[in-house]
Amino acid sequence: MEFQKLLGLLETSSWRVLIAAVIVVIAALIVHRVGAAIIWRISRNHPVSSAVARRCWRPARLVLPVLGLQVVWQAASHTLPFISTIRHGNALLLLAGLTWLVQRAVSGVAQGIVAQHPVDVEDNLNARRVHTQTRLLARTVSFMVVVAGLSMMLMTFPGARQLGASLLASAGVIGIVAGIAARPVFSNLIAGLQLALAQPMRIDDVLIVQGEWGRVEEITGTYVVLKIWDERRLIIPLQWFIENPFENWTRKSAHIIGTVFMWVDYRMPLAPLREAALRTCEAAPEWDKRLCLLQVTEAGERGMQLRLLVTSATSSLNWDLRCKVREALVDFMQRDYPQFLPVTRAELTGPATPEPSPPAPPAPVSTPGV
Repeated sequence: MEFQKLLGLLETSSWRVLIAAVIVVIAALIVHRVGAAIIWRISRNHPVSSAVARRCWRPARLVLPVLGLQVVWQAASHTLPFISTIRHGNALLLLAGLTWLVQRAVSGVAQGIVAQHPVDVEDNLNARRVHTQTRLLARTVSFMVVVAGLSMMLMTFPGARQLGASLLASAGVIGIVAGIAARPVFSNLIAGLQLALAQPMRIDDVLIVQGEWGRVEEITGTYVVLKIWDERRLIIPLQWFIENPFENWTRKSAHIIGTVFMWVDYRMPLAPLREAALRTCEAAPEWDKRLCLLQVTEAGERGMQLRLLVTSATSSLNWDLRCKVREALVDFMQRDYPQFLPVTRAELTGPATPEPSPPAPPAPVSTPGV
């Protein structure tokens, strides 16, 4: 009789807890819907807040009901069947949801900051700096949030805490082994922080890496994607940029000086060439009107080398300008001064007179009968 009474009491308590759980979930979803509408209306004119609200909408829809259920399970009687397992599972789900929520919030902040600094403008140096710092720091913080969330979930297991206490005694050996094993991960993580703070390169910077010319297309948490001029992609680990030198043509400004080399004969007058080079630069939209200078840089045994310096706003425009100027100067010399193109001189002499050959000795005379 007492057992049946206890069983009936448990069933009544279970139903009450289930009803409370359903009510809490419904209330949490209503709060989520109303709160999301209010937040979206308040933050629609603020790019960062609006981006965070959009990114956090889904994880918040999970976290609010799970948080309410956690309150219900904690308030429930300890005599309910499987209540400890339900509490532990709900706590794990809550930690996972919170980790997801914080990670999406960090991503939203980064997205909002990037949206405030578009790179499709003429002077995008500051925008590229902001994009690089924001993306690298956001990836680093997201990685740390995931690691912290997994660590907190792991610590909810009693066995894991005991394992951690037992491993603490041999922390020296374990630390050395873990440090060696995780060196690539942490080296790239630290390199990402260094690149984000020092910024030796940014998104859309023009780099020369191992003889390849390209633009920084993407910077991830472990590598950099360099888009080569011929549409190839060069993948470079972040740590490489910390340990090796590289050229950055847009570190402070995208302006650049280009060179055009030519070999001509010593008799070629330089004034017409200078006038032709200046006319070509003035007619080219790629020239930024800063410098157009023709100089003799070398006097060799067969001719003299000319160097023409031309300037442009970007390296891509400068490449096109150099090609135009080179073609124009070659065409100018072929048309007006073809005799002064580089030639090879040689001195020719007549054929040598052969020496007379000595006379042949007389043939021996034979006597018949001897």
